[in-house]
Amino acid sequence: MKNRSQRIQLIKEIIAQEVISSQDELQIRLLERGCEVTQATLSRDLKSMHVVKASDEKKGYLYRLGATEPAVGLAGVAVSRLDFLADGVVGIEFSANLGVIKTSPGYANSVAIMIDKVNPYEILGTVAGDDTILLIMRDGIGRSDVIQVLKSIMPKLEHKI
Repeated sequence: MKNRSQRIQLIKEIIAQEVISSQDELQIRLLERGCEVTQATLSRDLKSMHVVKASDEKKGYLYRLGATEPAVGLAGVAVSRLDFLADGVVGIEFSANLGVIKTSPGYANSVAIMIDKVNPYEILGTVAGDDTILLIMRDGIGRSDVIQVLKSIMPKLEHKI
C-alpha cells in the first residue's frame, strides 16, 4: 500500500465487508490485499479511526467502525449522511501544509464541522468563515492524502477536486 489514506480506506472496506475479530486477522486480510503493515501501525490506525470491538452473541467480539466514521458500502465506497454538503464545495488549493477550501456562501462552517467530526488523522483541524475553510494538514502528509480523505468523507467531491 502506497500511503496511509489508501491503507485506512482498505481497513474500512475489510471491516465493513468481513467478520474480523482480531488485529492478527485484520493484518492477514490486509497482507492478502497487498498491504503489509506492522501491528503497532495497525493499532494506531484503528485507534485514529475510532474502530470499536462490539460483542456479538454468535460470533464473539467483532471490529466495527465507530460512529464518527463514515459508513462504507459493499462496493468499498464511503457513504456519508451529509454528503449533500459537497454540493457547496467549489474547489481546494494548497500551500505548504495548508489547504484552502472554497465553498458557496454559507457552506463553509457546515463542511468544516463535518471534517472535524470525522477527525481524520491527515488533518489537524479547520477554521471556517462563510465561504472559505482553512485546512491545516499534519506534517509529512501529502496533498493527495488530504484529497483522498476528503473524498472518503464526501464521495460527491470525486469530480470536483
